Parts: sequence; structure tokens; C-alpha cells
Amino acid sequence: MKKYKFIDNLTSDVMFEAYGKDLKEVFENAAEALFSVICQTKKVGQSIVKDIVIEAEDMRGLMINWLQELIARVDIEELFFSKFEVQEISETKLKAKVYGEKAKPELGETVVKAVTYYKFKFEKTEKGYVARISLDI
Repeated sequence: MKKYKFIDNLTSDVMFEAYGKDLKEVFENAAEALFSVICQTKKVGQSIVKDIVIEAEDMRGLMINWLQELIARVDIEELFFSKFEVQEISETKLKAKVYGEKAKPELGETVVKAVTYYKFKFEKTEKGYVARISLDI
């Protein structure tokens, strides 16, 4: 099963779909897709580990809040991440460890401002989960 794919029909946004056989995997793959836009993840080390706890009213909100929190860590703490481990997840709460290093200009790609609700989708399928995410760049 593929992790994610990009949908190329936007000019000021980037859209992708993330896939997972379970909730942990779809959330990890969405984060991986996000950071493949932000930086060169294959070159980003894992010397810094951050614990992240996210809450929301429902699963859709949890996905948005998860990705927004990761973008905020780039902006506030100047970190790039390359590995994502969701440790616990429920309808309204996520606990994860993310691994990365201090952001360096030579590792950067595209500045992502926010996650948007444009054509947002989060659904369970017979193969697992699909999340369609649009990023404001």
C-alpha cells in the first residue's frame, strides 16, 4: 500500500492524500507527506525527539490539529522532522514522538503556512483510512 500521493491541481496550495491500514499509520503518513513538502526528509537527522499530545472534538479535527502542531514546531522551534511515531490514538486524542533536527536552509523546500479545509477528507475504507489534505503555501 502506498503511503501518500500528491494531487497537482492547485497553484497556491499543495494537496495530498495519505493512506494507512490503521489510524496510527494514516496519521504518520500524513505527517511524512507534510514534511516531504517542507524539507528534504531523507537528509534530516533524528537527534531531537519531541513528545506531542493533540486533542480535538473528532477524528477530522485531530488530523488538522496534528498537522498544524507540526507546522507550528517548524515556525516556533525551527525544527524539521523526518520520523513520526503515533503511540496512542483515540477519536479525540493523539500522543506521538517525532524525530528531527534544527532547521537548516540547505534542507528546506517549501514554506507551509497552514493546513486548510479545502476539499478536506478523512474516511475509513475497506483497505484502511484515507486523508486528503490541502496545505497553504
